[in-house]
Amino acid sequence: MSNLAEREYIHLHTGVTINAEQQRSYLLVKRIIDISGSLFGLFLLGIIFVVVAIAIKLEDPKGPIIFTQKRVGKNGKEFKMYKFRSMISDAENRLEDLLKFNETTGAMFKMKDDPRITNIGRLIRKTSIDELPQLWNVLLGDMSLVGPRPPLLREVKEYTKYDLQRLLVVPGCTGLWQVNGRSDIGFNEMVELDLQYIRTRNLKLDFRIILKTIKVMIKPEKGAY
Repeated sequence: MSNLAEREYIHLHTGVTINAEQQRSYLLVKRIIDISGSLFGLFLLGIIFVVVAIAIKLEDPKGPIIFTQKRVGKNGKEFKMYKFRSMISDAENRLEDLLKFNETTGAMFKMKDDPRITNIGRLIRKTSIDELPQLWNVLLGDMSLVGPRPPLLREVKEYTKYDLQRLLVVPGCTGLWQVNGRSDIGFNEMVELDLQYIRTRNLKLDFRIILKTIKVMIKPEKGAY
């Protein structure tokens, strides 16, 4: 997405405006926190990475441990996002047959009893452990610790200009959506939460979301699947 296109839909939807000059200090500190936080997390959680990797391979030796997927980041830039594999090795090939069972709204697919999810996959999804490899994306700068979740390419194709405002900032590992119901929240509600974050984001809000995310990982909410 070009800078011209970005300015165009900021102008069309004045509910979300970003003044880079005013937020320069915030963005600098946010990046420092992202780098230090991701390095600390990768080091501290190393043993969990090993245990999960072994469990994934024991249940389904054919597939990879890390699942990679193209996602859309800030200003429409595509990048490769990393997750622990929580589904059977040919899950993407079976998606088309399951779309009719979609349990959420808009440009997303969610299915509580998705038959493609493995046993270890259900556990790591429930606790959000499957998302931990995204700390590497944070270190690379493709993602931030906090921000809107990066959408799939097929999802962005269905976005309205209003929805595209989600792409005004660097996407995150966690955000208001994740700590306010996750899969129990529909697409439109998710967009509104993301735009609320973009309008009001600051370090205090980021820390509050991170702390609530840790709480949700320890004691998962019913909307986590």
